[in-house]
Amino acid sequence: MLGTGPINEPDTRRELREMTAGLLGRHLPTEQALITDREGSFDRSLWLRLGEAGLLGIGAEERVGGSGGTVGDAVAVTEELARVLPSLAVDYVLSGMAMRMLAEPDCGPVADWLPEVAAGRMICSYGLSEPGGGTDLLALRARATEVDGEWRVSGQKTWISLAGEADQVFVLCRTDPAEKGRRSRGLSLIAVPTDQPGVAVRRVRLAGMRAAMTYEVFLDDAVAPLANLVGARGRGMQVLSKALDVERVMAAAISLGLARGALDLHIAYAREREAFGTPIGAFQAIQHPAADSIAELSAARALINSTVAMIEAGQDALAYSAMAKLFTAETAARIVDRGMRAMGAMGLADESAMQMYFRDARLQLFSPISNEMVRNLLGESLGLPRSY
Repeated sequence: MLGTGPINEPDTRRELREMTAGLLGRHLPTEQALITDREGSFDRSLWLRLGEAGLLGIGAEERVGGSGGTVGDAVAVTEELARVLPSLAVDYVLSGMAMRMLAEPDCGPVADWLPEVAAGRMICSYGLSEPGGGTDLLALRARATEVDGEWRVSGQKTWISLAGEADQVFVLCRTDPAEKGRRSRGLSLIAVPTDQPGVAVRRVRLAGMRAAMTYEVFLDDAVAPLANLVGARGRGMQVLSKALDVERVMAAAISLGLARGALDLHIAYAREREAFGTPIGAFQAIQHPAADSIAELSAARALINSTVAMIEAGQDALAYSAMAKLFTAETAARIVDRGMRAMGAMGLADESAMQMYFRDARLQLFSPISNEMVRNLLGESLGLPRSY
């Protein structure tokens, strides 16, 4: 019988999926996931369990403190997390970005943190977006200067996941003037410890991804050791580039997971709910949308798999990761909408995960980058003039 899950995966990846699903089944059943979403809370003990299972260490080799594994493995785990609690998958992707960055050979002394991040004992966040900047990341105003043998960082960051739980925030800031009009030059990435008077955070409550823990971060002469510079000075965007490219296919995996969860609910409800003496799944008005959803979900999975194969082969997958993010986010929004219509009022009930998927899918359309900007990037990739 046709299912919503992957087909023809290697045994090791299938076992990884089963381990992840089993861990969540024991420690984050659906009822608890909905409570966590409703409360907008972060379960540190569950995070440590993910670390103990080796799931947080995927993306870095064992010799440096990681768990080994590939981008495809991380994508599979992300999908399984998003099926249960999409917010947790957002935080997992963020941690994975840190893992891959710390594993780079030119990362600097902060690479020593990798084993602690992999174990879940240390949490890192990223301070990239700023108020008024939006997608124009290079318009940032945060500044860092060397004062008495340390960095002094000032500025404001917004839409920052896990900042309130993080031990360190990787802050993108200007340390040097732009070179020859290239705004990306002169930007540095500095790890700023959060436990200090110069760092303040304010929780931002969102309608979707409630438990992803979103904050504003205020930096007022925050202090960081000079050794907390990540990579070369003035080349922060280069340090981020690899992590951000992978982040897009990981974002696609979040959309895939929540769409799969919604479609599973849609199908189960269509089989069980009866009207006019028969299961509503017998009606074409319910059956055809489910058929469209499984076809689109399968197409999204195929695009993600192709992108992952390119990344793992060391090929330039920038355009394909952008397409995967774009298509899967739009697909998820449609799949969840169809499921909500099939379930009617039951889909909006707090006791149903459909309402969580419905809200969370909206955020995927503009996070971590808006689909409109993705379309701009793809237009350029087609050789068309730059549109922004």
